[in-house]
Amino acid sequence: MALVPLRLLLDHAAENGYGIPAFNVNNLEQVQAIMEAADETDSPVILQASRGARSYAGEIFLRHLILAATETYPHIPVVMHQDHGNAPDTCYSAAINGFTSVMMDGSLEADAKTPASYEYNVAVTKQVVDFAHSVGVSVEGELGCLGSLETGKGEAEDGHGFEGELSKDMLLTDPAEAADFVAKTKCDALAIAIGTSHGAYKFTRKPTGEVLAISRIAEIHKAIPNTHLVMHGSSSVPQEWLEMINKHGGSIPETYGVPVEEIQEGIRNGVRKVNIDTDNRLAFTAAVREAAMADPSNFDPRHFNKPARKYMKQVCLDRYQQFWAAGNASKIKQASITHYAGLYAKGALDPKAAVAA
Repeated sequence: MALVPLRLLLDHAAENGYGIPAFNVNNLEQVQAIMEAADETDSPVILQASRGARSYAGEIFLRHLILAATETYPHIPVVMHQDHGNAPDTCYSAAINGFTSVMMDGSLEADAKTPASYEYNVAVTKQVVDFAHSVGVSVEGELGCLGSLETGKGEAEDGHGFEGELSKDMLLTDPAEAADFVAKTKCDALAIAIGTSHGAYKFTRKPTGEVLAISRIAEIHKAIPNTHLVMHGSSSVPQEWLEMINKHGGSIPETYGVPVEEIQEGIRNGVRKVNIDTDNRLAFTAAVREAAMADPSNFDPRHFNKPARKYMKQVCLDRYQQFWAAGNASKIKQASITHYAGLYAKGALDPKAAVAA
């Protein structure tokens, strides 16, 4: 089976009460680790690429890596998702190059670092939705800027992230505004701001409600119960990887990620897509440092890449099981973006307003 649209997977996740980890990829070992874990756990897959990943791997190489995954594991539904599209053109080129889902992050302007107005965000997101839905491609929007409630600052990933310091209001998604945004744009999923941020340095201590507003998810879900929510910056930053990196020559200071139990609470309240990148990067780095120190004379790339793939696979196995995605891939009837283009054209997938209590 070819690639499937994101909406297919998120609808199934919503109907069955689970979340799907969305793993960022830019090389062979990452794709292999994710797919091996998905195969062993019978989990649906979201492979996502940032603009930086598309540039690093090369558009054609990246597409064929992901197509190879669908050919090797045809029984696993796979989404190819553009992460943090900075402008409509980025999303258009992704759709043209085989992506079955795109994110239009209009929370920032096209420079990917200047906070945008609400009106701008609505306009560019709707523009992308109108095009993408016409060809069956799903769209994720973002409302609120991803950044730390501790510091008011963001962490750029692959060049995407605001500069300077923002107020708490800008770092938290407003439920009423979310309802208006979804009604005007008709996006399939909405990335929300609750205090998470990109990278390994999310929190200086184990997060509490002061710096991680998990309770805000339930409020947003109540306002838009039929729109799938997305958590960005949701790596858990396992301490064992940090310890292994530092034991083998690394120098990563004390830092904490988003606890798995907090993500699970988010899933119970409407989160269906959970972005994971840093955890796999840490696992990869830990494996490379360990292998290099164990055999300093070895210069075969496979000596480093094989354990890196093994450690990343363990992260993926854990997240598929912890987010309750395991056991669901075989239950999903795969469908093409062509089929979804027809559904969008009929209005069958338009967002529904919340029913008043």
